[in-house]
This record gives sequence, structure tokens and C-alpha cells, in this order.
Amino acid sequence: MQIWHTGKVFVSVVLINIYNTYLFTKKNTTMRKLTKLAAAALTGAALLIGSNVKAQAVKTTTPASSWRLGVGLEAGIPTGSAHTISNFELGGTARLQYDASSDFAWTLTSGYYSMIGKAVPNVSGSNYASLGIVPVKLGIKAFLGSDIYFGAEAGAGFEANNGSNTKLILSPGLGWASKSVDIGARYENFSGQGNSYGLIGLRVAYGFAL
Repeated sequence: MQIWHTGKVFVSVVLINIYNTYLFTKKNTTMRKLTKLAAAALTGAALLIGSNVKAQAVKTTTPASSWRLGVGLEAGIPTGSAHTISNFELGGTARLQYDASSDFAWTLTSGYYSMIGKAVPNVSGSNYASLGIVPVKLGIKAFLGSDIYFGAEAGAGFEANNGSNTKLILSPGLGWASKSVDIGARYENFSGQGNSYGLIGLRVAYGFAL
């Protein structure tokens, strides 16, 4: 029952973050549409996962209760306003994972993304400045089978080349994981300060037990 209580707390936090994002972004039509898509996916997933965790808490007699650390390489395609300045993203992240049961885990992820500046149209030899972001995200991983999982994350993205800008991150995704390899694809939405942009990303990581 402790796992189920924790799941309910996570769902509440996600819903509060989504509601605050809506209040912040409701004046911008494009940002509102992108944020609503990410928020709807994250909300539905969190509610579904909460129900599954309750069932798992009843049927699992010995939770895994283990810690893991994964180090991964990131690559992606910027979307929204970020696509104006960049066609490609590269980065690296570290992820701390706590296995609450054999089918459910909590995650904490941070690292660095670089949306590499592309050439300025009609200006020879000139590129847009790259956009750097430091993400800090709390998330869940719920395994749908032995290796396939659904992931959802929420957190903050700190723009490295403009210290005053901090974005709210909402990110649903799917992945495949073994004992040492984790491959995940996701959509990541960044909103705040009157503009919104996104990222379709792929992460390939190596993990090990602590």
C-alpha cells in the first residue's frame, strides 16, 4: 500500500504542474496546443500507472527495491520555435532509477542538451547560436512486458545561454530496457516565458546496479 500511496502523490503533483502550465501559457495559442498535447498524455499515463501500481502492490510479495544508474547519449529533432534556429540536438544524461517493484520504477534524470544552431537563411557563413539546456526531471517507468516500458517525466529545463529562462518540461515516451541497455524515444515539451518548443528525442544508455 505504500507504493500505491506514493503513486497517488505523483499523480497529484503531475496534475498540479499541468494546471499551472495551462494558466501560464493560455495567452499563447501555439504554446497552449503543444502543452495540452504533452499534458494530456502525461495525465492519462499517470492515472493508468497509478491503478497498475496499486494492483502490483497487492500481488507483489517482495518488491525489487533496488537502485540503478544509467549514463546515456541523446540525439533529437527540435520542434516548434526551436526548429527555427536548429535542426538537430545532441546531449548526454545520467539517470538514477529506483525499482519500487519488478514492473514499476521512479527515475531522476539530468544532463545537458545542445540544440545546434543551423545556418541563417540568405546570410553566407552565419549560424544561429546553439541553445543549451540543463534538464532536471522526475519520472516513472512502467513495464508493459518483460522489456518494454512506458515512461513519463516532469521537471525543469534551465537554458544555459540565458540564465533567467527556466522552462517547464513534460515528457511522455516509450522504451526498451535490459539489465544493462536502455533505449528510449520520447517527446519533450518546454514551456515558459511566453514561448514554447519541443524535442523528439532518442536516448541510448548503459546502466548498472548500485
